[in-house]
Parts: sequence; structure tokens; C-alpha cells
Amino acid sequence: MPGEAPFPAPGEACVSAGGEARFSKGGDAPFSAGGVSAYSARAARSPLVFLLATVLFINYVDRGVLPTAAALMQADLHLSASQLGLLGSAFFWTYALVQVPVGWLAERIGADRVLAAGLVIWASATLLLGLSSVFPMLIAFRMLLGIGESSGFPCVNKLLAMAVPVESLGTANGIVGFAYLFGPAIGTFCGGLLMAQFGWRAAFLVFGALSLLWLYPWSRIAVSRRAAARPMSAGAPALMTLVKCRALWGTSLGLFSANYAYYFVLLWLPYYLVKERGYSTVEMAKLAGAAYVVTALSALACGWATDRYIARGGSANVGYKGIMFVAHAGAVLCMLAMAFGPRPLAIASIFLYQALTGAASPGIYAIPQILGGAQTTGRWVGIQNSLGNLAGVVAPAATGFIIDATGHFTAAFVLAAAVSLLGLIGWIAMLPDVAPIDWVRRAAPPDAEPVSI
Repeated sequence: MPGEAPFPAPGEACVSAGGEARFSKGGDAPFSAGGVSAYSARAARSPLVFLLATVLFINYVDRGVLPTAAALMQADLHLSASQLGLLGSAFFWTYALVQVPVGWLAERIGADRVLAAGLVIWASATLLLGLSSVFPMLIAFRMLLGIGESSGFPCVNKLLAMAVPVESLGTANGIVGFAYLFGPAIGTFCGGLLMAQFGWRAAFLVFGALSLLWLYPWSRIAVSRRAAARPMSAGAPALMTLVKCRALWGTSLGLFSANYAYYFVLLWLPYYLVKERGYSTVEMAKLAGAAYVVTALSALACGWATDRYIARGGSANVGYKGIMFVAHAGAVLCMLAMAFGPRPLAIASIFLYQALTGAASPGIYAIPQILGGAQTTGRWVGIQNSLGNLAGVVAPAATGFIIDATGHFTAAFVLAAAVSLLGLIGWIAMLPDVAPIDWVRRAAPPDAEPVSI
């Protein structure tokens, strides 16, 4: 790691692409007609990318300890089901709210610093959850966990947009997507083993302490290039210019749609398999764990395949929008099959849905990285994630009410299918071409040359 620069070194060239600063090494062009340059390929697999993937893996492992520990905590602390539900949603109260200021901070004081501070906060919150014994403290530390983890996606995406050329963003986001989508599988498995041996508190304490170890390699790779990681002021659009951009609202609607189905399945899949489809707890664990692995592998494969398609002359606009169309249209069919289909079809649809979710995950963040550019990605993803993660507040609660009212999942799956349709509006109808936005022209006064975005 030492000696390999994750950010462009002072001697490296800066190439303009559509009005946005992009970095290259040794004169390599960021958009090469003949394929991905050697520097681009290295950038997508650099130590920086793997450390960013690792921090989001940690992010998802730490946030997933509570669902794994829920039954043990309920018995030990005499919590009601309603209290467990509040603990689950308390994370999203702050996680969704703080995304916007975190994205602003990432561009004002540096995403590398904000990300490190966020990890310290969420690791500390995880540790403190393991030491808590009363419900108000549990709520407070879950909200603190949301504050810390809100740094993850805005900072990671800003750093990726700065360090990885456009033609390699699919691979880089595929690696990152694999990591955070694999987090729930590993967290559930390892957390369950720890809890079985040492009790529920042990998992919070161990995962919280281990999370802090990431700071050492991050300091080695980031501090030496900290000046390069600082945001540049020239060309950065004002917040109002960004907010007026229809594409921002399109990606936000698209993420809300994707997250609704994802959080619905993530939280309720085990219960659905046992209660609705009659699987044993052991059978459920194997099925759910295998499904999460499929999601992670699909993200890795699809990110790589998208870059190969673009390198062979394909359009980033067609590539990314095409995947989003297939993913959301497929999700509608999968939700309906899980609701109404016989048992074999429902199980096949679970695995197909997970594959589609993984396939869409690189584009969810590659699209704003391309559109917004390095100058804007922190704030863009902050706003997008803030709105998109409101699904984490809505989906679990709505599903619970539907199950209580009807005794079945059918209406919940139909609702998830309907929300998945909104993704087609967000990702397809509301987005311009997936190409860098010229923010200087967008900010021009009304009597200036019009901009077709």
C-alpha cells in the first residue's frame, strides 16, 4: 500500500471530460476508444478501492448485528415486539437525515477525514450497544450508529469519482457492491456463532472493536495523499443548481424504489420462508444465506461486464439504463411470483430477485458519479441516499401492518411490486444521457445559451 497513490499525484495529468476534471496517468485518456487504459484498469482495482469496499462491508456488518441478536435481546432485556421494531427503524431516522450534511462536509473538508470520523462514531456506537441494558440507551445508540454510518456512501462515492476514470467505474462499483452486499451474509453467520457461544453482547463488542482496525491501513493510504483528496472549488455547482437538476430527483426516486424492495426482503425474508412457505429455521438460514451470496456475486460480475461493454464501444447510457430497466421490471415479476406462485416458483424468484438486485447495485452509484463528477458526487449521493433510504423507514413498518391486518404476505409483495415500477420512472424517464453534466453551463443565467439536460 505505501508508495502506491490512491489519488492522483502532483505529476499526473488532469484530463477534462465534458467539463469535469478527470485524472489520468502518463497521458492516458479517460475515454479511450480502443478500450480501458492500463491506468484505468489499475485504478478500479487499487488499494483505495479495496479499502473503500472494506469500509462499506464493515458498515453493513455492524448495522446487521441487531437483527441477528433480536431474539436474544428480547428475552434478556424483556423487550416487546414493538420496541424491537422501533430499534430497527431508529437507525434510519438519523441515517437518512444526516446524509445531506455529510455529503456537504465531504466536499468542504475532505471525504477521507469525514469517512474516518464516521467509522469511529459507528464503531463506538456498536460497542456501546453491547454495553446497554435499558431501552432509551439502545434507541440513542442506534441513532448514533445511523449518524456514523451516514458517512459511508457519500464519502466512498466522492473518492471513487475522484480516483477512478469513467470507463472503469462499473468494475470499481462492482467490487464495492460485492463487499457491502456480502456483509449481511457474513455478519449473520459470524454474529450467530459468537452469540451462541458468548451471548448477544459479545457480537456488538467484537464487531465494534474490529471495525476500528480499518483506520490503520486507511491512514497509511490516505494521509500521504491528503492534499490531493481535498475538493477543488473551481467548477463546483452551487447547491441550488444541483437541487434544480432533474437527474438528481430521478436517481433519488430510483434508489427509493430499489431500497423499498431490498429492505422489505432483507428484513422479512426469513419470516416469510418459515411462516408463509413452511421451511424450518435451518432450511431458512441456508436459503437466505445463499440468496445473499448470489446478490454479492451478481454485483461483482455485472460491474465488470458493464465496463467490458463500454470498452468495446458500447454506450454508458444504454449499458447502465438497460440494466436498471431489466432489474426493476424483473423485480416486479419476482415480487408477484413470490406472492402468488407455488413454492418452487417462489424460491426461484427469490434467487432471481437477488441476482437482479446485485446487477443494479454498481449503476446506483456509478450513474451519479458520472453525471455529477468528482466535484459534486459527495452532495449528490448525500441527497440521493437521504431520500432513497426513507424506504428503510417505510418498508418494514408497512409490511408489519399488512401482515397484522391480513395474516399473509400477499398484499405486501404486491405493494413492493408497485413501488418497483417507480424505479423505471426514476432511472429511465427522468434521467438525461448518462454522461458528465456541464455544471458551468447549467449555472449560466437564463439569457445565456440553453442547456439540454
